[in-house]
Formats: sequence, C-alpha cells, structure tokens
Amino acid sequence: MNFNPTKTKVQLKLAINRLKLLQQKKSASNKNARRDIAQLLAASKDDSARVRVELVIREDCAVEALEIVELYCELLLARFGLLEMMRVCDPAIEEAVNTVIYAAARLDVLELRVIKDQLSLKFGKDFAMAALENSNHCVNQRIVHKLGVQPPDPILVDQYLKAIANAFNVPWEGAILPLCLTRFFPPSAI
Repeated sequence: MNFNPTKTKVQLKLAINRLKLLQQKKSASNKNARRDIAQLLAASKDDSARVRVELVIREDCAVEALEIVELYCELLLARFGLLEMMRVCDPAIEEAVNTVIYAAARLDVLELRVIKDQLSLKFGKDFAMAALENSNHCVNQRIVHKLGVQPPDPILVDQYLKAIANAFNVPWEGAILPLCLTRFFPPSAI
C-alpha cells in the first residue's frame, strides 16, 4: 500500500470538522457536569464533587488538545504541497506531523487514525513509531501534557471547585487539599 495524497487531503478536511464537533460536544457536556458539581457542593458532598471535577478537568484538557490538533490539521492542509512532495518530513511540518500521529493513538477520532496510517506510509514505520512514543521529542509538549494519564494536581482541583462554586453562587470554602492527603498534611499545617 502506498501513500494516497487525495485520501489524506480529504481525511484532513473531515478531521477538522470532526474535531470542531467533538469540542462543542465535550464543552456542552462539561457545562452540565459543572452544574451537577455545584449541586454537590451546595449539598456539602465535597468528596463526590472532587471526584467529578477531575473528570471535568480531564475533559477540559481534551478540548484544548482537540483545538491544538485541529490547528495542526489545518496547517498540514495549508502546506499540503510540501507534505506531498517531500520524501523526508520537512522541518516546517515536522511538529505538526508528529503531533497528529501521536494524538491519533490517544483520541477517538477515526479520521485521525486514517491520517496517521497515511503519514506512516509516507514517512515510514520507524518515523511513525518515534512519533507515537515521542522518542524524537517532536510532539507538541502541550499535547503530551493534555493527553497524559496523570491525575490533576490537587490545587487545580480545588481551584476548579472554587470557580464552579462562584459561577453558580454556591457558598463554599473547601480545603486546599483533598481528604486523602490530610493525613500527610494536617489542617493545622495548611
């Protein structure tokens, strides 16, 4: 199987539309989740709210990642002539190509997978594996962070809870650290 420029170009256009749609869908579901979290805070169910807000943070990160990948797809589309003509990945599009391949394995977007497969055919399996593992360090670092599996920082969780409480006019004064960490940091030390 060989690189198919027409298929790649069509898939880039479809991916841009799909990414925009996913951003809207995730943003809308996050608004509902924030309302639910505000209700939990109003009912003094802080631990449940803390767990739920982690999902909101993860979804916010996913939306930001989708935006970045969308921009890289637009860049590849704009510089498609360069992508099509070069046998070796040009430095002008190297970060975009690596980031799209990396993100395709971590986002559930069919069009990105097709693009990843086409780019693998274009630049070789070794290039694609290096991008998937980010062993060449050419993937956008914000994407690596946004699509990472690490749990959100407890301080960030607290900031989200405060912002949600303020947005929904819920009187709430939460602890800086979640309950599970208070055994390491007693409230008097905070």
